Amino acid sequence: MRLNRLLVPTASAGNESKKPHRIAYTDWGDPENPHVVVCVHGLTRNCRDFDYLARALQNDCRVICVDVVGRGQSDWLEHADDYDYYPLYLSDAIALITYIKAQYTVPMTLDWVGISMGGLIGMMLTIQPNLPVSADKLVISDIGPLIPAIALKRIAEYVGKDPRFQSFDEFKAYMKMISASFGPLTEEQWNHLAVYSVREYSDGSMGFRYDPRIAISFKTHEIKDIDLWMYWDKLITPTLVLRGMKSDILSAETAAQMKIRGAKAKVIELAGVGHAPMLVDAAQIDIVRDFILSE
Repeated sequence: MRLNRLLVPTASAGNESKKPHRIAYTDWGDPENPHVVVCVHGLTRNCRDFDYLARALQNDCRVICVDVVGRGQSDWLEHADDYDYYPLYLSDAIALITYIKAQYTVPMTLDWVGISMGGLIGMMLTIQPNLPVSADKLVISDIGPLIPAIALKRIAEYVGKDPRFQSFDEFKAYMKMISASFGPLTEEQWNHLAVYSVREYSDGSMGFRYDPRIAISFKTHEIKDIDLWMYWDKLITPTLVLRGMKSDILSAETAAQMKIRGAKAKVIELAGVGHAPMLVDAAQIDIVRDFILSE
């Protein structure tokens, strides 16, 4: 595994000039393998969530796992309002794909795996015209084109609060509490997620490794249902959707519609899991791997 950082332009509303930022990513597998899988995490998470999946795929694919700007090892934006400008996330993704594509002298195959927010970015990216490489397959973990306000209000209760803790164990316990909907993970898996989610401050306290200002969308907009069906209906890429059966983000009704509209996704429901299946469990990894490697 290699950890890299890429300098990319900062897209903003009004096209005003902004300081560029760096996005970090892990790079697994043979760098000459033209089958590339890009993995993108959820709202407050980071690229190391995909270590388990990347290890399972690296013999067959090159796996690029990205820290979305403001998260993990990627830069924090100078202006908080830019986190609320969704084309920025598409711009970053296209810049990364363009950079990766330039490393090949043979055609590159692209698959996208996204958990929650990462799935939304994948959905929006895949329907864009004139991409440097079109996605062959799309995997979405527990997000869909209708996101209920009640679930967004739950997320708004903890995102952006920037709590501080006096020890790693205290941090880990809090992370487990607010992330219980990830499902039954092992202690080793929880520890892995916590190690790469924690940030130590100069005073010795510990907090989350993301910019709390990413919560700006919850503070500047009325929280209501998000309806993205017009975008889903444009999607034709073969798509796999994993839904936690306890999810409050992706309802059974929305998942059922995703099977018959747009990409006509294959939907697999997972018992004992809410929002969101994290793809660290062996059974979940096998589902994704089989889909990615299928003809």
